[in-house]
Amino acid sequence: MSDSNLSSRTVLVTGATSGIGYETARLLAERGATVLVHGRTAEEAQAASDKLVSTAGIPAERLRSFGADFSRLEEVERLAHRVVVEHPHLDVLVNNAAIAAPERHTVTVDGNEIAFQVNFLAHYLLTNLMGDALTSEPGGRVVNVSSSLHRTGSIQWSDPNRARRYSRLAAYAQSQLALTVFAADPRVIAVSIHPGICDTALLPLYAHHGATASDGAAHVVRLCDPATEIVNGAYYDCDERVEPAPAATEGRTVQRLNKLADVLVGQLN
Repeated sequence: MSDSNLSSRTVLVTGATSGIGYETARLLAERGATVLVHGRTAEEAQAASDKLVSTAGIPAERLRSFGADFSRLEEVERLAHRVVVEHPHLDVLVNNAAIAAPERHTVTVDGNEIAFQVNFLAHYLLTNLMGDALTSEPGGRVVNVSSSLHRTGSIQWSDPNRARRYSRLAAYAQSQLALTVFAADPRVIAVSIHPGICDTALLPLYAHHGATASDGAAHVVRLCDPATEIVNGAYYDCDERVEPAPAATEGRTVQRLNKLADVLVGQLN
């Protein structure tokens, strides 16, 4: 991994209060980037920033805290507007926040299955609302932290909420497939990555043992570095570029997903 200085870069990391998101924020800040630390609440984001200062020795001025609960799209919109106002030149957006789908079918206040909303729809909305801030600088990009489980997923076009047949693994896989498909959206320069099976809150979905969150974060940070050339829509397994599931590169699927997401986030123009 190149250890180039990232001091001119501003990066927003969603879900940066624990696991791979927290370690990604740490590694980026250690290399000089200004990191916008997102958490579910402002308090959680501030606590993560304070911990980075006290335990990792990160200068406090390199960190900014932002709270937004992704199970409420109104909070995602507020987050986007605040970031655009305070940081009109955003170099990288790391769409990392994720939850394991719950055992029981759960619908958000916005009417969407919760894993589909938190893991995909919130990031779809956030990315689109960041458009102007993100595309203003060369090297600007979106890094979607996806999962190898996207290969087992299918998007239930007629029932994305999976109200008729719900399985937590299928719901999680669907959300990860959607996030991977979204990387091929021609409106943004984006890639997606499976950062390896890491010892985080999502580990039980995969295995009993995993690499450290720091190991996974290093793969994410490599894609944030402008020295790493990327191809729009590319998918990485750790540091290796590999083919994603076939659906993730189909132009028709990308268009269809955009239409569906626009309806579900209420962005009908």
